[in-house]
Formats: sequence, structure tokens, C-alpha cells
Amino acid sequence: MTTPPLALPTMSGPLTLLFAVAGGVAVGNLYWSQPLLDFIASDLDASTASAGWLVTATLLGYAAGILLIVPLGDVVDRRRLLLATMLCASFALVLCAVAPTMGVLLMTVTLLGFTTVGGQILIPLSADLADDARRGHVVGTVASGIIIGILVSRSISGLVADVAGWRAIYLAAAVVNIALAAALYRALPPVPPKTRMAYLALIASVGALVLRERTVRWTMALAAMAFAVFMMFWTSLTFLLSGPPFNFSVGVIGLFGLAGLAGALAARGAGRLHDRGWSMPATGVGWALIVITFLFAAVAGESVVLLIVAIVLLDVAVMAVSILNQTRLFAVSYEARSRLNTAYVTNNFIGGALGAGAATILWRTGQWAAVSLAGASISLVALLLWAAGRRGALVLDQPRLSGSEPA
Repeated sequence: MTTPPLALPTMSGPLTLLFAVAGGVAVGNLYWSQPLLDFIASDLDASTASAGWLVTATLLGYAAGILLIVPLGDVVDRRRLLLATMLCASFALVLCAVAPTMGVLLMTVTLLGFTTVGGQILIPLSADLADDARRGHVVGTVASGIIIGILVSRSISGLVADVAGWRAIYLAAAVVNIALAAALYRALPPVPPKTRMAYLALIASVGALVLRERTVRWTMALAAMAFAVFMMFWTSLTFLLSGPPFNFSVGVIGLFGLAGLAGALAARGAGRLHDRGWSMPATGVGWALIVITFLFAAVAGESVVLLIVAIVLLDVAVMAVSILNQTRLFAVSYEARSRLNTAYVTNNFIGGALGAGAATILWRTGQWAAVSLAGASISLVALLLWAAGRRGALVLDQPRLSGSEPA
């Protein structure tokens, strides 16, 4: 593998903030339509059921972009790659804003999902540009921007749509994306490729990295279980709050997501723990907290206050574990960080999907108690896996070179 270049810029405070904002806006593009489905369906004279496919189509496009675009960060100038993807996403946003029919909108939101992968390019780039002593803090800050983007995008979308209609949010987002693309292009000098590889070989190497590196497989197993229990909790929470004794409306249920802002703060704090050399013990503490949270949630199912406490605890623990996992993963290989991030994010999508599916099955069999006990059980398995693998796991302060043996 190539050694890190000596002339790369460093991640200053303002540049880190710019990365966090740009990453949050990029991922926010995925969720503009989510609170507006009825509004869009009515305007385009379509059924609500067909509008429901908008979110699915966007996420499917995003998954394809993660797999087919993000790995390019290892073999091309990422300054140009960011500019190209963000301008393409802006073009897709404009197409969404002028879509005349639901069919056309479904195609344009798929294109939007495919191109709005800037956040997943920025995270490994931030790891490359950060010095060793601040890498965890920088990655955690950029990741917290992405978390905040997910949480606030739905609220912003609803507010803008109430004032100016649903098309306005896509036009406004296009303008913001262009402005951020220009700001990033000006702030970054050319970032040279870290390796050279044919495109098909590059995509194939994502799987090869996972198969070759035991540390990657171990870390991804922990990450998949974290997102599985996270999605299991949030999916079943909707079932819980919409039924008796709460019977909350969709709008009220959505407000519970604001408690997840604690996770964004946890992401920054977890990065600092990594920088101090506490990544491994902090991961274990995080998993222990997840186990305790699910046991606590099992007896908190009839109290709004206790449920909010459980939400905050779970979000803090899961986001902290996620950032620690991701930052350690970047230490496996300097030149393959974009591909490692591709594998990591795809893995999380799979884990989250399995968790959401399991929540539906568990709710049918034992409702909230079954979900809570299953979440605690899975988290306990993850804690045991962490304990079994932590001594043999590759935890480096410096990127590993190509001549090193696989973990």
C-alpha cells in the first residue's frame, strides 16, 4: 500500500465544520420526502401507497451509490469527486422539483439517492486529513453532522412545504448543495489518489478486504448488531406509541426522534475517547449500556418519561459504539479507507434491515416485552463477542502498510 502523502492539508476547525455541514445536507437529501408523502401524492394525483415508494427508491439509489461511487475515493482526486457528485445531486434535486408525475419523481429520487453520497466520501477523507492525535474527534464531528442532518431534515422539509409547497424544498436543497460544493472545492487543494486500480477490480476489492481482514469482519459484526438493535428499537417504538395506552399521532411520534440528538453529541465524545487510546474499553462500556437500556426499556413501556430516558441512553450508546468501530476500521488501511467505509455502511444497511424486520415479527409474538428482551439478548451476544475478540483485534494508531500480515 502507498504511504500517506506528506503534503495533504490538515483538518482545521472551520474545515471540520464545513465537512460536518456538507455531510449532513447530503444525507438530508434522502429524507426530504418522508414527511410529505400525502402532500406529494395529492399534488401529483397519485395514491398514498405509490408515494410510499419514494423513500424506498431514494434509499435503494443511495445503496447503489455507496457501492459504485464511494470506492472511487481511493483511486481518484476526491476534491473533483466531491464536486462531481454534489453537482449531480443538485441536478437531481432540480429534476425532483419539476417532476410532473409520480413515475417521473420515482426515477428522479432514485437518481438523487445514487448521487447524494458526499457524506460517505467526506468521512474517510476527514480521517485522511486529520492528524493521528485528533482523528477520532474529527471523524466523530463529521459523523455527528450526518446524524443531525438525518434528524432535522424531516422537520425542515415539513416547515418549508407548509410555506411554499413540497417542490420548494428540493429547489432550496439544490441551491445549498451547489453552495457547499463550491465551498469545499475552494477549501480543498487537489487530493491525489492513494492507489491505482481498474474500476471492476476496485469494486471487487471491497469484498476481498472483508474476507482478508479478520479485524474488519469482527468490527463489522459488532456494527451490524448495533444497527440491528437500534432499528429494532425504533421500529417497535412506533408500534408502541401509536397504540394504547398512548395513541399518539404520527406528528407527536416524530418528535420523539429529537431525543436522538443526544446521539450526535455522543459521536463527538466517542471520537475523543478514541484519540485518548480508550477505544476498546469504551466500546465494551457502550455495549454494556445497550444491554442495560433494553432491560430498562422492558419495564418502561408505559411511561413517556422513562421511554425518553431509554431513547437517549440507546442513542448515546449506539452512536458512540458506531464511531469507535468506524474509526478503528480506518486504521486497518490508509489507501483503502473509502472501500472500508463502503463495506461498513453497506453492512449497517443490512443489519438495520434485519433489525427492522425482526421488530415486526417480535411485536406480533410478544409486543414490547419481546422486543426489549430480544434487544438485550443480541446486545449481550455482542458484548461477549467484543470481550472475545478485543485482545486479538488490530487496533493501530497508524495506518497499516501493504506489507503487513492480515489480522
